[in-house]
Amino acid sequence: MGPQDLREALPAEDTAAGLRAIGDELSDRFYERADVVRTLLVTLLAGQHSLVLGPPGTAKSEMARELTGRIEGASYWEILLSKFTAPTRMFGPIDVAALARGEYRQVYDGRATTAHVAFIDEIFKCSTAALNETLGYLNERIYHPESGGAPVRCPLIGAITASNELPDGEDSAAIYDRLLVRIEVKYLEDPSNFAALVRSAVSRPAAPTRTTVELAALRRAVAKHVPAVEVPDLIVDAVCTLRAALRRRELVASDRRWRQAVGLLQASAYLDGRRSVTENDLTVLTHVLWNSPAERPAVEREVLHLVNPDAKEALDLADAIDELEAQLDAMAGQSREALSEWVITKAHHQLATAGRRLERLREEAVGAGRSTAAVDRVTGRQRAVRARVLTEALGVDASAVQAQL
Repeated sequence: MGPQDLREALPAEDTAAGLRAIGDELSDRFYERADVVRTLLVTLLAGQHSLVLGPPGTAKSEMARELTGRIEGASYWEILLSKFTAPTRMFGPIDVAALARGEYRQVYDGRATTAHVAFIDEIFKCSTAALNETLGYLNERIYHPESGGAPVRCPLIGAITASNELPDGEDSAAIYDRLLVRIEVKYLEDPSNFAALVRSAVSRPAAPTRTTVELAALRRAVAKHVPAVEVPDLIVDAVCTLRAALRRRELVASDRRWRQAVGLLQASAYLDGRRSVTENDLTVLTHVLWNSPAERPAVEREVLHLVNPDAKEALDLADAIDELEAQLDAMAGQSREALSEWVITKAHHQLATAGRRLERLREEAVGAGRSTAAVDRVTGRQRAVRARVLTEALGVDASAVQAQL
């Protein structure tokens, strides 16, 4: 048995473990992006496309490049779209030498037509000329050549797309509908993470651990292992309950989106090394069932209420933490004495109480075998707001904040 045969004989568990290690490494590298990284991995395993929605400079393209670079043998392609991007720039330029001989031919190497993973920045600025081909590429993994020849089948596993804004026209809305997973990213919230980011610009850290997986193993997982994950009747009932709860809030997703979401649940379970979907996997639906960012909190609340009983209290604590942050923003420009009094009489106690309660909620969730994702996310918010209070209200140096959290 040769090396290639040995790679193909690796069990599914090894591929999942490798992807989890990649997720951990990228989460360490990209501050406050652990959920984003995991969701991108789950989406790729489900063979679906994702949208990363957020302002410039939030590491959207860097995460896509780093993730794809961990897949040995994968072809990666990226492009920044504009309203003037021609289809040939995306799918293959004209072969000038062949044209001189009277032949009309396109060069596909290094373009979307040969990519296993694609990163498409400013996806909603897709030109009218390229719209239909882009939709066909995302929907069916095919490209119709300019010459009108036979369709070209593309090896695309999944596309990671990005935008600074939501679509504003009917054409771009058609693309938006094809992006199953939608992930919001923001600038760093925790001052200590920002300080670490600044330090990383001038320091020379040791080369990080770099786990990789083989392209063949990933493709086998997408085609064989993920679809084989069991979806129990309990999960089907939970999805039906969630759909009804969202419809009561007038949050309606298409039947196609619900059906495709099942693959995400299976991919989530596979990534965690399980052969059956559990309620914990439903958390990925917080990135699927909203159309505008304003709807996301309501979707998240309904999903997390369904997943575990810790979520409601955690989200209530998150609301209180958000209110404290809003008060801090409103006090900008006030004297140090006024800010210190607010911290002593209100902010410190509320944040400390929330932190202790979140610790207990996490212990209870771990003891019951429930997901801690919601509690961990709110804990991250609590630490970020506490760090802001320490640096902005009390004047503590950002580099020293981490030791006090």
